Amino acid sequence: MSNYRVYVSVVVIDRHPAVVAGVSAWCASADPPVRVVAAGSHTGVAWTGRGERADVVVLDPCLAVPALADVRRLAESGRRVVVYTTCTAPGTARTCLDLGASAVLDKAAGSDSLVGAIRAAARARPRKPLVPRPRAAPSPPAQPAADGLQRAGGTERHRRPRLSPRESDVLVEWLRCESKTVAAGRLNLTPRSVSTYIDRARIKYADVGRPASTKASLMVRALQDGLLRLDDL
Repeated sequence: MSNYRVYVSVVVIDRHPAVVAGVSAWCASADPPVRVVAAGSHTGVAWTGRGERADVVVLDPCLAVPALADVRRLAESGRRVVVYTTCTAPGTARTCLDLGASAVLDKAAGSDSLVGAIRAAARARPRKPLVPRPRAAPSPPAQPAADGLQRAGGTERHRRPRLSPRESDVLVEWLRCESKTVAAGRLNLTPRSVSTYIDRARIKYADVGRPASTKASLMVRALQDGLLRLDDL
């Protein structure tokens, strides 16, 4: 007898309709099929209607409003989360796993990998190995990991950029807001000034070997460096 239900239900969350359509097609063609019971571009669909009862939540934390905090909330509420993302900056995958995700896959992974991760999550058993855990010592250099993800080098979290107090304040406020315009209003700055401070922070992170080209990856950096706590989001 199979150790998972014949039909597994899933809610798919991604800002790109093509990704939602593709994942839905993969799930429908699986044997046995995986039922997509809800889908959308915001994590709210996982908390309401049919999405609230789905066995597994498939999401990309690199949404218009970064969803890292929702990964933790979903996991803490007993939901099984599969992160399916293009955010492969060092540390992002490990952060998602630490927040409670059952699995983390690069979007370069094919249908078999994703459907397999969904089924494994529904069985409450993450697929292994997805992202290798760091060794105690010595720390190895960054290497490719399963499904196209990269793991962080052991010294990454110690290479903190020297952000000015203003750069830190603006970065944190923006990460807590929906937009640069909202952050600018709270800080009594112009949106252009907010963009300038954020760009400076990005440059400084890149200079220490920790690039952060998206809002989600900057949020990971801020969490790693203690500039931001998930409770602040």
